Amino acid sequence: MAKAKPILRTRTVSTKVTEEEFFGLEAQATEHGVNLSEWVRETLLASVNGQEPRAATGCAGTGQVALMAELSALRAILLNVLFRQSNGERLTAEEMQRLVDRADSDKLRKARERLLQAQESEGPRKEKS
Repeated sequence: MAKAKPILRTRTVSTKVTEEEFFGLEAQATEHGVNLSEWVRETLLASVNGQEPRAATGCAGTGQVALMAELSALRAILLNVLFRQSNGERLTAEEMQRLVDRADSDKLRKARERLLQAQESEGPRKEKS
């Protein structure tokens, strides 16, 4: 099977920024371990596509954010069900659906918070190396 041709980037998008804005953008790129051009490209394209930029998450990308979101929702549902069962309560189908809906409603926020906490806790260890 023939290899797919790599997609060549042939078009340029540019904008003018103040010196202060430039240093802010550059700091963000450096913080996320990519060069300024790559950070701007990822951030801009993610915004257009309604996605989370890989560089902005501090992780491999939207797949990890989505996975963490699902795990957060699953954790919330499981803990609620186990708590209710340990107290001798039974869940109706409607109550279970409410638990699922509530877990789904804030799973992305919780996932981003947990990924950010993990990134922040790794920061000092990386600096010591």
